[in-house]
Amino acid sequence: MGEIIDGALYTHARPGGGHVYLGLRLFGELDGPFQLGNPGPGGWWLMVEPGIQAEGSPEFIPDLAGWRRERVPTLPERQWTTVPDWVCEILSLSTRSYDVRIKRPFYARLGIRHLWLIDLEARTLTVSELREGHWSEVAVHHEHEDLIRVPPFEDLPLRWSWLWRSLQRPMP
Repeated sequence: MGEIIDGALYTHARPGGGHVYLGLRLFGELDGPFQLGNPGPGGWWLMVEPGIQAEGSPEFIPDLAGWRRERVPTLPERQWTTVPDWVCEILSLSTRSYDVRIKRPFYARLGIRHLWLIDLEARTLTVSELREGHWSEVAVHHEHEDLIRVPPFEDLPLRWSWLWRSLQRPMP
């Protein structure tokens, strides 16, 4: 898998099982209420690993991304060309440095308003909002927290600890 950011080509191995599985579970939690509106407010397009070719940028591929339908009323026929409103990156040993050092500032330059970084090792969710061109950390949630409300999806609680149950650490 490869991306070009700021003129540099970055290549990575495909994500591991925990990375993919947690991403799909998170997508499943958000899909019903926020994309389908069942039950929930709807109003979003949500995608797993979308290829995005926004104006003035090379293609990039976040783990998950979302667009408010008020800005993007119809699902694109081909590739996404509008910068998302929300991006989630799942940090693993092989992607942590790249996601934090390269993609995080790149997302700020693009004007993405909400960034979630899920750390598989620390089992945390760091929530950031873009304010005046810089990331402002809003909250850090830990795996044991049951229900959390997280921007931009704060209308309904997210079953955070439930997402981690299938990835339990083996007993010593």
